[in-house]
Formats: sequence, C-alpha cells, structure tokens
Amino acid sequence: MHGWTFNCGKIFNCTSDLNSHKWIHIEEKPYQCVECGKSFKCNSALTSHKGSHTGEKPYKCKECGKSFTHCSHLNSHKRIHTGKKPYQCMECGKTFCDNQSLIRHERSHRPYKCMEYGKTFTCSSSLNTHKKTHTGGNSYQFMECRKTFTRSTTLNSHKRTHTGQNSSMHGMC
Repeated sequence: MHGWTFNCGKIFNCTSDLNSHKWIHIEEKPYQCVECGKSFKCNSALTSHKGSHTGEKPYKCKECGKSFTHCSHLNSHKRIHTGKKPYQCMECGKTFCDNQSLIRHERSHRPYKCMEYGKTFTCSSSLNTHKKTHTGGNSYQFMECRKTFTRSTTLNSHKRTHTGQNSSMHGMC
C-alpha cells in the first residue's frame, strides 16, 4: 500500500483524506450543508457529511460487509481484521488501532489536570507551574534586578546571565 504526503509531513492512504487535510491549514469554510447549515473547508468533507443526513455509507469492508461514510473510517476499521496497530504510545510502548484510542490512553500518563482549562500534565510540579499562568503569579524573584519568574529553573538561568555563566536550563519535574 502506498500513501500520499502533505507539506506538514502527514501521510494519507486516500487522496480524499489528503485533500481534506489540506484545508486544515486554511481558515476558510466555503462549503455549506443546505440541510443543517454546517460549513466545511472542502467539498469531500461536505459530501461525507451529507451521508449523515441521507444514511449513505459508500465505503464497505470486504471482510465483514460493514459500511462507512468516509474511507478513513473504513481504513481504521480494517485494522480490526488485520490486527495492525500503527499508533504507539511513546511513554509505555503500547500500540493501538486508531489515533483516538492512543489519545485516550496517553491521557492516563498525564494524571494531573488543570480544572480551569483541562490541560493535563505528567507531574504535579508542572501543573503547579501552569496554574501560576492563570494568576500571573511569579513566585521567584531575583532581588538584584527585581525580575520575577514562574519557575525556579528560569530564575537560576537568569541569574547566570548576570554572572556570565552558561545559561542553559537543566532538569524537569
């Protein structure tokens, strides 16, 4: 099987998926559904959407006969039959049939969640640092120049600019 690539590096098995993807780089949505008024960036996305109103599912699995509204949904489904799991978690190595399952799984590796924005983090110190951005809370101040910082590592890096030492930052959580 071969694929098509786009400038951003993404690879697609269906030319219609490639053409649909091109439009995410453009804000304009010129194709509108006459049934519900929803707008789309490309005609193929509108055509797929129309199937939600008509019930039309032109992409059929040869293995089990199940039908789909879009070829990308069929391609994901085919992996059930082949056992292929191309999406891998970089944290633990577990593999998945589709990207949505991988995303759900990866959230389990990021148990610390900001209740205000929903952003997740792998460690509590990263969440605490993030929370300071909501309030503008700069809790680390360098008395020599009165500059304030949200992270102690950034403060330490800044101190080195006054002494002329290497200012590269080290360390995570």
